[in-house]
Parts: sequence; structure tokens; C-alpha cells
Amino acid sequence: MTVIATDQWLDKYYFKPVKMCEKLEKYFEDASAEEIYEYLQAHGMYQPYKEGVKVLDYLQSKKAWTVITDHYNYLRKKWKGPEIPIFIFPCNTLNKKMSEEFNGKSGLAFPDKLFLFFSEKNIIEEMKSVLTHEYSHVIRLAKDRSDDLLHTIILEGLAEASVLEEHGEKFQAPWTKYYSEEEAQRYWRRFIQKNVYLNRFDRQHDRLLYGKGLLPRMLGYNIGFHMVKSSIEEKNCHVKDLLSLSNNEILRYSRFDLK
Repeated sequence: MTVIATDQWLDKYYFKPVKMCEKLEKYFEDASAEEIYEYLQAHGMYQPYKEGVKVLDYLQSKKAWTVITDHYNYLRKKWKGPEIPIFIFPCNTLNKKMSEEFNGKSGLAFPDKLFLFFSEKNIIEEMKSVLTHEYSHVIRLAKDRSDDLLHTIILEGLAEASVLEEHGEKFQAPWTKYYSEEEAQRYWRRFIQKNVYLNRFDRQHDRLLYGKGLLPRMLGYNIGFHMVKSSIEEKNCHVKDLLSLSNNEILRYSRFDLK
């Protein structure tokens, strides 16, 4: 498997996304095209509109499918990652948050497949950085499917540490800069430390992860990034050296603790 030629699908079915998603049914167990589209749309996939078809022309002009293929092959070799199908679709820029906060790009990773959503706002290096982020998820999910908060924040921390290492600070998610490591450590001790093994199905999990209510915005995400970054610095290693470690090992190497 490799990068699927979804540009050909879009040429034919851009205005019929549910029909197009019938081609994805074989990649999902017991899910209809309607359910697949609804799920993908919730994570950034486009809603069809008249002018939106121009995004396909833009992505084709930038050779997005070739660029992603080449970068995927590079990452797979470097990280010794799995071979998976990758699907590229336009991003839902009608969503204000998606358009403004995420600059019209998104991604969705599974242990056995990966989706990328791009727009006319995205330059080539941005597209590659989304793949880097999401492919690190694929590798991590294949090795560890823990259901606790520690797993989630380290998953996101590894992804953005990968982006920093491969593409530089410019292409990192904005939330990596919301708080310094010193601030993150304070928030860790105050909010996360005692809840680190909270199950992801507990509603407190997402409250702490995203920083909902009166909590600091993107709380868990930012802490996860600083945790992984400090592990890399303390261990004097690269992201790929952490991908196979357990969550507790990464925590132990970091400048964060459970005391």
C-alpha cells in the first residue's frame, strides 16, 4: 500500500463525497460510506461547494500526491514504520476554526491507515509536516494502544517533537508554544499528575487534554510536547529512539515526574 490516487476519485466524485467514500468501505470494518464520511468530516474532511473544487487543482499543481509519497517513503525508512494506505482529501475550510487556527490543514491516523486534509493555504512543507505528525501516530498506535491520559499526551508530544526535528519550529502546531516548560511543569503538578492514568472514556480525560472550561488552553497537548522534548534532551537521542519505548519510560527520562 502507498499514497492512494484520491485525486482521480475527486475528479469524479467531488460533489458526491458519500458516493466517493464507498471506495473506503473496504478499509473499515462494519462501517458504511455515510458513517465513514461523517467521521472523516468531523476530523477535517471537506464539505463540497462550488468554489471548493479549486483546491483539487491547487493540490495537483503542487504535486501533493508525489510529495507525500516521497516523504512517506523517507519517514518509513528512517523510522522503520509500517506500510499503510494514505488518503489525501481537501480540508473543510468552511469551518472557521479549521481555517484559522489550523491554517486549513488536518490529519487523522489509525494503526493501519492515514488521512490527510489540505487546502490552498498550505505550502509543501506544511503538507509534509502533517504527514510527519500523523505517521508518528501510526507507528505509536501500532506499538501501544493504551487508553489513559499519559498515552494521549505522549502520543501528541511525540508527533510534534517529530515535526520539530524534521521541519523546524516554524511548522509546529501553535499549542507547542502556549506555555514554557517551566509553566508546563507547574500545570503538570497541579492538574495532570494525579490524573495521569485517567481512562480516555472518562470525560475528565478530554477536559484535561484540551484544557476545557477554566483550565489552560490545550493543557495536555502542551505538557505532552514538553515531556517528550525533555526526554529527548535528557536521553540525548532522536524521536525515533523514543517511538518504541513505553509511556512510563518516556516519562521517567523526562523532566516531569509522578512524585
